[in-house]
Amino acid sequence: MFTYGKPLNFQRWLDDHKDLLKPPVGNQQVWKDADFLVTVVGGPNFRTDFHDDPMEEFFYQFKGNAYLNIMDRGQLERLELEEGAIFLLPPHLRHSPQRPDPESRCLVIERQRPQGTIDGFEWYCLNCNGLVHRVEVQLKNIVTDLPPLFDVFYANENLRKCPQCGQVHPGKAAIDAMARGEKS
Repeated sequence: MFTYGKPLNFQRWLDDHKDLLKPPVGNQQVWKDADFLVTVVGGPNFRTDFHDDPMEEFFYQFKGNAYLNIMDRGQLERLELEEGAIFLLPPHLRHSPQRPDPESRCLVIERQRPQGTIDGFEWYCLNCNGLVHRVEVQLKNIVTDLPPLFDVFYANENLRKCPQCGQVHPGKAAIDAMARGEKS
């Protein structure tokens, strides 16, 4: 018996998991119980949160185009991920991946989080870029850990109200607008 895994035919893996790489799932982890979280993410996919990852993330946009909304020093920036691009995201750089292309595919590699390592998820005001809400979690499974946290934010108008300017974040309505190609 091998003490290591055999090489994986990546194209076959993609073909076998193509239904999981589109909504509502949108992503699939390649290996379980490994030191790295190797995930393929498909489009279309829109998010309103910004991830504060305490570790680096590697992006390889191998099919189609996507972009990262970056919140850096209070400024919103857009970082294009064109087909073929690779990008190493530094720790704690707030980012919000956007994948409007339904055929886009991105390989994302992250480190498993040691016990006690906390990920943050933040929402910013669309009017003044002020921090509206932040949640922290010991991330174990993005498929099961995140939706309840997001649902609490989307359901509570008080959590969505900007403490700086008073504007209410549109929450899930912003995702629906982005999916229709509208600006929220």
